[in-house]
Amino acid sequence: MNVQGKHYRTIWFKDYGVIQAIDQTKLPHEFCIEDMHTIDDVIAAINTMHVRGAGLLGAAAGYGMYLAAFEAPEGNFSSHMEEAGKRLLATRPTAVNIRMAVEGQLNAIRDVDEQKEGIEKLLKKANAIADEDAEFCWRIGEHGLRLIEEISKRKGGEPVNILTHCNAGWLAFVDYGTATAPIYAAHNKGIAVHVWVDETRPVNQGSRLTAWELGHQGVPHTVVADNTGGHLMQKGLVDIVLVGSDRVTRRGDAANKIGTYLKALAAKDNNIPFYVAIPSTSIDWRMMDGGAIQIEQRSGDEVKYITGLADGKITRMLLTPENSEAANYAFDVTPGRLITGIITDRGICKADFVNLMQLYPETIPKGG
Repeated sequence: MNVQGKHYRTIWFKDYGVIQAIDQTKLPHEFCIEDMHTIDDVIAAINTMHVRGAGLLGAAAGYGMYLAAFEAPEGNFSSHMEEAGKRLLATRPTAVNIRMAVEGQLNAIRDVDEQKEGIEKLLKKANAIADEDAEFCWRIGEHGLRLIEEISKRKGGEPVNILTHCNAGWLAFVDYGTATAPIYAAHNKGIAVHVWVDETRPVNQGSRLTAWELGHQGVPHTVVADNTGGHLMQKGLVDIVLVGSDRVTRRGDAANKIGTYLKALAAKDNNIPFYVAIPSTSIDWRMMDGGAIQIEQRSGDEVKYITGLADGKITRMLLTPENSEAANYAFDVTPGRLITGIITDRGICKADFVNLMQLYPETIPKGG
């Protein structure tokens, strides 16, 4: 997508042993690109949310495996890479894309013992993971576009009001995004859209990131407090809810940023379509029940402190009593029964086992 008229991906290969990515912690006030030279750099970037979002985490993990290969001791390449994979898997346990990327990289070097050959294969695979993510998101945009087109026709060309939560935009992937991909496709086609942007506490991925990228693409939007969505739906100000997910189970349960479940409940009560947009790499074919998804608990300091621009400087400020305890559950799970449909890179289907398997028959696990 574009930043001040120039196209960027969120992460990319710069040079031999150097990966670059956008530092998302400084947005929207500063646009910074950082270099990553080692797997430790990638792990730090993931843990501190310099890079975040389902597809981007997968791409970062792919490049992290590539960088890890440079540190492999002679004669111990395979075990070194297995350990690198374990370290990456431990960073963000809810995001299944990391596992997909790590397993893909390990498969790419399964019969490789020599470091130089391993580095070449890992880079090729890492680039392929990133390219696939961008391609899948573009397809999601094309499939989801028809939902917005249908609403626009019913409204006689009046703006389609879309509510989204967190950032499932191009910043969360390599390009285009998932929940935002249909929005960008509609906007580029000349369809009038307006996006209600949940702030998404505690890290404010909506007000900081989604609003920033929508602005750079020229998409009309309004930032609202997280608890506003139900009121907007009751007043007929939301036509459709589009969100992403870090992990969807085989039966269509979706883990997304905390607060998504509440939006789904409000949408159900107000008969508003609620769609989850994901690439196939975010579907966990090994898991059926969303209750089994490991929910990441992050530092309570993300709840207690807020970062923003004050007097021209990015400043961190305490919001709560200093000695108050804070809990920070990063995700919740929306059951498939509350989801109108899932927008994937292969099309749109109902959020259930049968329909997902019909879209991806090759993934049916052995033994059912």
